[in-house]
Amino acid sequence: MDALPDLAPFQRRLDELAAQMAEPSFYANARRAAEVTREHQKITQLVADYHAHARAEQEITEAQAMMKDPAADAEMRELAAAELPDLERRRADLRERVLLAMIPPEPTDSRNTVMEIRAGTGGDEASLFAAELYRLYTRYATGRGWKIQDMSSSPSERGGLKEVIFLITGTDVYKQLKFESGVHRVQRVPVTEANGRIHTSTVTVAVLPEAEEVDIDINPQDLEITVQRASGPGGQGVNTTDSAVRIIHKPTGMIVFCADGRSQQKNKASAMAVLRSRLLKLKEDEERAKYAAARKSQIGSGDRSERIRTYNFPQNRLTDHRIGLTLYSLPQVMEGAVEPVVAALQKADYEEKLAALTGHVFTPRAASATDDD
Repeated sequence: MDALPDLAPFQRRLDELAAQMAEPSFYANARRAAEVTREHQKITQLVADYHAHARAEQEITEAQAMMKDPAADAEMRELAAAELPDLERRRADLRERVLLAMIPPEPTDSRNTVMEIRAGTGGDEASLFAAELYRLYTRYATGRGWKIQDMSSSPSERGGLKEVIFLITGTDVYKQLKFESGVHRVQRVPVTEANGRIHTSTVTVAVLPEAEEVDIDINPQDLEITVQRASGPGGQGVNTTDSAVRIIHKPTGMIVFCADGRSQQKNKASAMAVLRSRLLKLKEDEERAKYAAARKSQIGSGDRSERIRTYNFPQNRLTDHRIGLTLYSLPQVMEGAVEPVVAALQKADYEEKLAALTGHVFTPRAASATDDD
């Protein structure tokens, strides 16, 4: 079995964190203190598991030697042989735990998430499925104790959604949902189909880590902000005030429109939050492309041009094309039970990262300067 990567960089990082925690002003910034404490706990467990793995290897070596020792009595050799399978399983478990803990965390994994769902090809059927995906993700989020904040939506005439943008807040939201970005394809008989023919429609999903102001520096001169009267189903407030906000980011051409709130200021804040998240995702994609241009990940970059998944209703089948996963539990998935898909995607991502990890030595990520802000 290959040796584990060198522990020294992690031990040095642990010493650095311990020194920070010993500073008198450590708890002055509560958020920063919490981040350092969590990292310290994680690396402390990593170091403990690393040493436990070394002890398990030593015990395996001793047991194998005992089994081959002609001077040992038969009972001792049998005892060593009986213990060996458990020792090997323990070593394998510890090895996987250590390697997973050594994977550098994605800086945005712990972020809240802005999700954008848009109807693609397929007309009314696409907008109906967009609404169903919105329901799927909100039910999944609610089941995990996360909170939903609607930011913008555009309903269709038949009760679907042409577009919906919403914020999900909670623990490790982006880590759980980041692989949902892409084109979702649905195959079923639409309610408007008189001849029972199966139609294929698409919906695009964008998953964006919530950006903070320190992440993205937006020049006010780069923004074109206009307000207009919100359109909607009615009500005294929605149609009588210029509360809708439209922002154009001139350097990239990005357009954000928010009109769900009755307050112009709230809509502007929501639009700016969406814009920052889109720009952060663009920045991350550009950085990732620099280092991975020659190698395409099995899971992919989350590019919205990729067809990532098919929902086949006649066969109750869901297929994720990136990892070859097929489930015949589509009704349950549409009710929010998407955890098996999320878990499978994360497992594939971990396996790829583990393969990369065992091929080279790397340095654990230290906190960036912006983490102090």
